[in-house]
Amino acid sequence: MAQGALSSSLALLDVAIIGYFLALNTLYLSFCGIAYVRLRQHRHRWTVRDLEAVMRSPATPAISIVAPAYNEEATLADSVRSLLLLNYPQFEVIVVSDGSTDGTLDVGRREFDLVRAPVSHAQPITTQTVRGIYLSLAHPDLVLIDKENGGKADAINAGINAARYPLVCVIDADSLLEEHALARAVLPFIEDPDTIAAGGIVRIANGCRVERGRVTEVRLPGSRLAMFQTVEYLRAFLASRVAQSAINGLLIISGAFGVFTRAAVVEVGGFRPDTIGEDMELVTRLHRFYRERGRRFRIVFQPEPVCWTQVPESLRTLARQRNRWQRGTLQVLGYHRRMLFNPRYGVVGLLAMPYYVVFEAMGPMIELAGYLVTAIAVGFGLLDWRFATLFFLAAVVYGSLLSVAAVVLEELSFRRYPKVTDLLRLAAYGVVENFGYRQLATWWRIVGVVDYLRGRQGWGTMTRKGFAAT
Repeated sequence: MAQGALSSSLALLDVAIIGYFLALNTLYLSFCGIAYVRLRQHRHRWTVRDLEAVMRSPATPAISIVAPAYNEEATLADSVRSLLLLNYPQFEVIVVSDGSTDGTLDVGRREFDLVRAPVSHAQPITTQTVRGIYLSLAHPDLVLIDKENGGKADAINAGINAARYPLVCVIDADSLLEEHALARAVLPFIEDPDTIAAGGIVRIANGCRVERGRVTEVRLPGSRLAMFQTVEYLRAFLASRVAQSAINGLLIISGAFGVFTRAAVVEVGGFRPDTIGEDMELVTRLHRFYRERGRRFRIVFQPEPVCWTQVPESLRTLARQRNRWQRGTLQVLGYHRRMLFNPRYGVVGLLAMPYYVVFEAMGPMIELAGYLVTAIAVGFGLLDWRFATLFFLAAVVYGSLLSVAAVVLEELSFRRYPKVTDLLRLAAYGVVENFGYRQLATWWRIVGVVDYLRGRQGWGTMTRKGFAAT
C-alpha cells in the first residue's frame, strides 16, 4: 500500500513537471510565432532610402558610445577601430579603463595617439575617482578615461558623465559593431519620441573572419561549445526579445549593445554598481520609474543592428558566465520584487516578471527535479515508463523544435549564414544540445542559485584571445 501511495505521488509530481515543461515550451513557441510576424513587419518598415534620409537629416540625434574596458588589451584596438569606422553623422567614442592592470592603456596610446589632457566634466552620477582623461591626436572624437576600479556599471557611469550627446550607446569593449549599426539602432528614437532605450542583436564572432575591426565573412564557430551558444543566442534574441518587445515587456537590453537617452539614465541614477546584472537591473528600474510616475515611455528591441562578440570556448569560463547570469537575474528580481504581480506596473508586473520568476529563476531546479525523480522512479519500478517517455518528449523533443524554429527565423529574416550546410549544422546542434549540453547549463544555473543564496559576489574572470585569432 505504501508503495502504491509513493507511486501515485511520484506520478502526480511527474505530471506537474511535464505540465511545467509543456507550458514553458508552448510559451517559447508562441514567442516564435509573434517574432515571425514582427520580423516580417520590421523588414518592410524601413527601406534603404529611409536609412539614407536618416543619415542626411540634421535632426538625427548625435550619439556618445561608451565602452567600459577592464584588461582588454587583446581586443581593444580592433574594437575601437571598428567604432571609429561606423557610418553615422555625429558620434564620439568614450573608452573607460576601469583600473586595468594589463596593457589596455598602452594599447590606446600606441594605436590611437592618446595624450593626457587637462579637461574635466560634470559628474551627475557618482563614480570611483577618475585618474586621467586622454584625447586622441589622430581621432578628435575618441576619448579614453582612466579611473579607479569600480566594476563595469561604475565604468559605464563614468562614461555617461563624460558624454556630450543626448543618446548614449553602451557596448562591451570586446565587441564589434557593424558599420550601419548605429543608424539602425537610432530608428526607434526617431520614430517615437517616447523611446528611452533600444537594444540590438548580439551575434557570435567566433569563427568569423575579422579584418581591422570588421566582420568581413560570417562563418560558424569551429568550437562545438560556441556552436551550442550560437543556437542559444538565436533563440534568445530572435524569439524571446522580439516577442517581449512587442508588448513593451522587455526587461533586458544586453550590456553588449544598447542605446539609451542620456537624460533618462541620469534621472534614475545611472547603472547600479552593486549588482552583477547591471543591464537587466537598469531596464527594470526604468520600467518601474516611468510607471510609478505615469509617464509615457517605450523600451524596444531592434533585430537588425548587429553587435559581434566572442563567447567562451572553455567549459570553465562558460560555467562562470552562466553562474553570473543566474545570480544577476535573481538579484534584479529581488531588488524589484514589489513589481511582481502588481498591476501598477502593467505588462511588466503581470507578465514579464512572473515569467522570469517561474521559468528563469525556478526553472533550473524544476528541470533537475524532473530528471532525478523520473530516473529514480523508473529505476525502482515506481513509475510507468510511459510517463518517462512523455517527460522526455516534453523536455527534449519540444525543446529541439524550438531551436530549429529559431534557426528558421534566422533564415527567413536575415540570412546571415549563406550556406545551406550552415543552417543544417545549426539545426543539428539545436537538437543535440538537449543531450548533455542543456543539462550541463542547467547545473551551472543551479550552482548560480546556490551561490546567490550564499551571498557570493563578483564577476569571475573572462579570458580574451583577440579577434585576430578567431
